Amino acid sequence: MAIANCRLRIGSVVAGLLTTMLFFATDTRQVQAEPTPEQKQVDQAIVKALDFLARQQQPSGSWKADNYGEMTSITSLSIMAYLAAGHVPGEGPYSDSMQRGLRWVLDHQQRNGLIVHQSSHGPMYCHGISTLMLAEVIGMVPKDEAKPLREALERAVKLILDAQNLQKPRDQAGGWRYQPSSRDSDLSVTGWQLLALRAAKNVGCDVPAENIDRAIEYVRNCSSRSNRGFCYQPGGGPSPVMTGTGILALEICGQHHAPESLGGADFLLASPARYQQQHFFYGAYYCGVGMFQIGGRHWEQSREHLRNTLLPKQAADGSWLAENDERGVGRPYATSMAVLSLAVEYQFLPIYQR
Repeated sequence: MAIANCRLRIGSVVAGLLTTMLFFATDTRQVQAEPTPEQKQVDQAIVKALDFLARQQQPSGSWKADNYGEMTSITSLSIMAYLAAGHVPGEGPYSDSMQRGLRWVLDHQQRNGLIVHQSSHGPMYCHGISTLMLAEVIGMVPKDEAKPLREALERAVKLILDAQNLQKPRDQAGGWRYQPSSRDSDLSVTGWQLLALRAAKNVGCDVPAENIDRAIEYVRNCSSRSNRGFCYQPGGGPSPVMTGTGILALEICGQHHAPESLGGADFLLASPARYQQQHFFYGAYYCGVGMFQIGGRHWEQSREHLRNTLLPKQAADGSWLAENDERGVGRPYATSMAVLSLAVEYQFLPIYQR
């Protein structure tokens, strides 16, 4: 069941937990006054999580990863978590947190358009996530405040397009990898760039259709034989995380219910992401949003799995922490990704909307 674009504002725990939401049926648009017990659990978990994130913000305005320090990606994911719950810069209890985070991200855009705080083996992850955040937030701020955001977004989009346009081997063409200068590609990095481009196009940025088409072709090439899931790179084996990435990438590019996506959705129902698996929170985000776009029984079963997996793992302070390879990234990362996964039905983020 989709949640219409009502302007929900989730308050802090101190102000009281959210007790009601307006839900609208996709076809009848009729209001259901009372959320289900499961929906109340999700609402309350998100409230606690947002309060946790507010406490974790650094004096600089950033959010950081335990093993890596301040990062534009973690900061952007935290901002998007607030957006996904219906909060906007300039209003409500998290206004200052969001505005300080936005300023910090903008201050770390380099001359070439790259949005990254410090060098790493994979700056395009940080760049894609931060570009997506800028595109999502532009429509939620006053026009005078949107101008510097749009200028930064346009520079960021140009860098993504330039990186894609580099000459690459045929099986790598159309995608992205760790560096703007990479001559190969993978589906993981490609997913973030494609989300960012689609979101930027939605707010009026110049994104040539041919670039989207080439990216779609690369994503399709990452589908496994017989369309049973998606792989990290063409020719590899499928995984739940990459399958969620492939599904969402195709869905948001208008390839609704493509054979590769439907086959991947069946694969996910049979092999859903588990909390102890590698990259679980990354997968929870992509699988959650991707299966929501697929809809029907795939979304119903995926939603139940996500709730049953995530809610029992939330700590008393409102946070989540990975149990595998993502543990070193820390609680703000896992918590932001959990909120982005659980809040998909709110549909406040434009990229969530069907």
